[in-house]
Amino acid sequence: MSNSFVRTAMLAPEPAPSGEKGAGAWIRRNLLATPKDIVLTILAAVFIGWALLHAIDWLFIQAVWTGPDRTFCATTVQGGIQPDGWSGACWAFVNAKFDQFVFGRYPLDERWRPTLVGILFVLLLVPMLIPSAPRKSLNAILLFIALPIVAFILLYGGFGLEIIETPLWGGLLVTLVLSFVGIAVSFPVGIVLALGRRSQMPVIRTVCIIFIEVVRGVPLITVLFMASVMLPLFLPAGWTVDKLLRAIVGVSIFASAYMAEVIRGGLQAIPKGQFEGADSLGLGYWQKMRLVIMPQAIKLVIPGIVNTFIGMFKDTSLVSIISMFDLLGIVRLNFVDPSWATAVTPLTGLIFAGFAFWLFCFGMSRYSAFMERHLDTGHKR
Repeated sequence: MSNSFVRTAMLAPEPAPSGEKGAGAWIRRNLLATPKDIVLTILAAVFIGWALLHAIDWLFIQAVWTGPDRTFCATTVQGGIQPDGWSGACWAFVNAKFDQFVFGRYPLDERWRPTLVGILFVLLLVPMLIPSAPRKSLNAILLFIALPIVAFILLYGGFGLEIIETPLWGGLLVTLVLSFVGIAVSFPVGIVLALGRRSQMPVIRTVCIIFIEVVRGVPLITVLFMASVMLPLFLPAGWTVDKLLRAIVGVSIFASAYMAEVIRGGLQAIPKGQFEGADSLGLGYWQKMRLVIMPQAIKLVIPGIVNTFIGMFKDTSLVSIISMFDLLGIVRLNFVDPSWATAVTPLTGLIFAGFAFWLFCFGMSRYSAFMERHLDTGHKR
């Protein structure tokens, strides 16, 4: 019998039909598949278009970009005065208060110091975030050890520099200081707590569990309130702790507890064979964790780690409860300025603050996605 019907080579793959790929196919498949989808898509498009046109008109076209006081924000582009103050966005308010939003009440002639700290931070952070950049160990030492010391001397003073008390700090300066220190502290502390919670030593495991569950069980406002109001009551007479330092400690402790659970989730996802393989190589506990287990665990939970960082960055606005003024706090503080008291000033200020927070959070989110692709976690994104 002939075997001529048996195929000896696979057919080459055919290209997808032209009607099944591209933006048009996606729209037909997801937005116009049924009459109901068509109606809902049209209604949504009309609403989005209407809202977008009005937002652009209010934010940019009728907005007031310059002016020395509130009277300009009550004037439309046609020149007519609106008694209720409802013109476009009052970007003149943001422009006039921008330096204060960034530096708080930091003295004008000393603002070169936080500016220099910001430049040094960017110069050290950028190569740290680039995977191919050389000398990561030296870069990490400069960023996480040398820079904080230099930044403290520059920002606070000493060694010939004028002392600038922390109550004068504010705005974006405080937000970034709290966030950077909180991230730098919470990550290693969270790793230690996660390892401690999985420890075979009952005392260490119990202490870590109690710490994590207690801190996660209370709001950050409570932690900040305790650090600011209650802590001084337990100190000896005449002793005091800087309010900014108390806020940093409170934020770091709070973030560390959440970070510990994220890291622990990554550790539990590591197959048992990885632990056994490391043991078979004769590695000690810390060698096993540092060289085999922890790199894999961290890679698996990159989204959770970045999510914790983003949440902490936004939660820094809660320091206003202890009379500290971060970016959002300093923006809200300026709403009471009678020179800029209009109906559109608060909304404009809040939009500016929200955009600034979104910009930093979006940057962290995009870098997280980049690192996932670079490390090739093998999971769909």
